[in-house]
Amino acid sequence: MTAVQQPVTPIDGVRKTATRLLGSSSRNSYSPELDIDWDAPVDADKRFMPFERVSLYGTELWDGLTDAQRIELSRHELASVASTGLWFEIILIEMLARWAYDQDPQDSRTQYALTEIGDETRHVLMFAKAIQTLGAPTYRPARWIRRVAKLYKATANGTALFAPVLVAEEITDRLQRETMNDEDVNPLVRMVNRIHVVEEARHVRFAREEVQRQMATMGMPAKVFNNLVAAAVAGGVTASLISPQVYRAVGINPKAGLKAARNNPHYADTRRWMGEKIMAFLEEQGMVTWYSKPIYRLVSLV
Repeated sequence: MTAVQQPVTPIDGVRKTATRLLGSSSRNSYSPELDIDWDAPVDADKRFMPFERVSLYGTELWDGLTDAQRIELSRHELASVASTGLWFEIILIEMLARWAYDQDPQDSRTQYALTEIGDETRHVLMFAKAIQTLGAPTYRPARWIRRVAKLYKATANGTALFAPVLVAEEITDRLQRETMNDEDVNPLVRMVNRIHVVEEARHVRFAREEVQRQMATMGMPAKVFNNLVAAAVAGGVTASLISPQVYRAVGINPKAGLKAARNNPHYADTRRWMGEKIMAFLEEQGMVTWYSKPIYRLVSLV
């Protein structure tokens, strides 16, 4: 008798991917404590991110800065991006642990989520140590965003969990890829970005497949709710990348700096460039709709 072959389901595909990612994690993971020379001197004459990606680039305020002030602003904006990334990765750690709580620990998806928690824990420590080594403060999102985030991280599931994670990871990934290949950028920053890019590529693959699988089976009311939550959270993270307080470092009033950045067409183009790949993916999945698109437009992701 010939055995009846069972059809391959979408979740089987995600499990196969998770199994491959587990193997990749065992072969291609870093230990920032060992792989980064934290005692190497920080070259104060090198940029900390490409100037053309700094929020004030192309404005009158930027034109009024000396080269030293531009480098200093890039240092603080890099610290702000790292601080926001650190904050959101702590949120992700909690959400993944909560998600894994209800899953079968023998499932490769669960095992990969637990592996990702380990990766993200190392990333949080790496970003914290990098900010400290650069001599910059820890910048935090607005208080109201942090309060709303407590509710989000305690309740989010489905695409409302995975889609904002993708936006946060992929917009910073695009910036980090450019930064790590820019020889004018400080070597410490380039190495931190290189480690993060390698390991985040696995996280992005896993989250993309989860979004694809879930959107294929979700009913319309759930899609509307999840699309709105995903857009709101992604917008909040994007808006928080550059704290207005960074402008104090170069003698610019935070309100004036924030206003200039918001009205800066070059910075809006940078945000659209950062979000280009992930927004195309979310649109393919039916997550960028007439009711969610205005939220993404508010933060210049579309």
